Amino acid sequence: MLNDMPMKISTQLPNAALRFVLVISLFATPLDVIAAPVSIMTFNVENLFDTTHDAGKNDETYLPASQKTGSAHVEKCTKISVRRWREQCLYWDWSEAVVDRKLDAVAKAIKQVNDGHGPDIIALQEVENVRILERLRLDYLEGLGYQPAVLLEGKDKRGIDVAFLSKFPATDATLHPITFPSALKARAGDTRPILEATFQLPNGVSLTGFSVHFPAPYHPTEMREVAYTRLNALVESLPKDRAFFAAGDFNTTREENSKKNMLARWVRPTWQVAHDLCEGCPGTSYYPPKDDWSFLDMVLWGKTSGWTVTESFLANKSSEQMTAKGTPKRFQLPEASGVSDHWPLVMVVETP
Repeated sequence: MLNDMPMKISTQLPNAALRFVLVISLFATPLDVIAAPVSIMTFNVENLFDTTHDAGKNDETYLPASQKTGSAHVEKCTKISVRRWREQCLYWDWSEAVVDRKLDAVAKAIKQVNDGHGPDIIALQEVENVRILERLRLDYLEGLGYQPAVLLEGKDKRGIDVAFLSKFPATDATLHPITFPSALKARAGDTRPILEATFQLPNGVSLTGFSVHFPAPYHPTEMREVAYTRLNALVESLPKDRAFFAAGDFNTTREENSKKNMLARWVRPTWQVAHDLCEGCPGTSYYPPKDDWSFLDMVLWGKTSGWTVTESFLANKSSEQMTAKGTPKRFQLPEASGVSDHWPLVMVVETP
């Protein structure tokens, strides 16, 4: 690459030295465009809510106790069929102090990457709104270089969204709904659209990312198959030379993958699977009733010419992230300890 930056050359140099300087000036590459690794994390932060009710969202669990005394709140909570969720809705005191503890724990997990500086790009799931994400960025990740958060509101009935935090500026962002067959539309409120954003790297390359949170494992496999189909169709519409990745909570369990060959059918033809390189990693999520680990969370890299996936690892070394059994420690009240029932997964790629 030719360097367009003007260089001052002393006319007092000998001819041979002058020719050497001219060669260097023509072919040297500026430091900011030298190929450098790019680190990408996926992190399901498990119910990152603020303390304010958002109209149209079922966020009643995540309110201070002082706002849970009215009959309307009690009536809504008592309609929740799962006992654990019902009691959380009725009795959890989701105060500002609790939110601060949650944000601090999430930030500590993020800062495990790149010697405390955090990954270059983070795909996040289960975020209530852009306000809480900006609070994380400005108050707990201050000075790390993250750009304003990318989050577009979807229509998940719980009010959780997918998002990006990136050190590279985002040039555009689009939310892509997933359309399910009529037989499954009654379940469609329990899923999230796919968030697409394009980031401008320092070397001028455009990198497109997709942050996803597919339907939960208790929904039919067909719903996740429809979601994979939608994601792969979005990739097909990208420019042919575009570098791209997908990251998020795909909700494909080990058991489902074993029975239905989900990765072989929907992932590996298009994507490199980062956790193939994650040595000694049991998974990102643990399901106690079956004593079973899964990589519900994945980082996928498009098979882009010239780029190399060099590394993948779990960011799970924070003391608050792990139970005594060595599994992800979800954030719980009243003790306000833990982080998430998912461990963050990181992929590192090298640019051409």
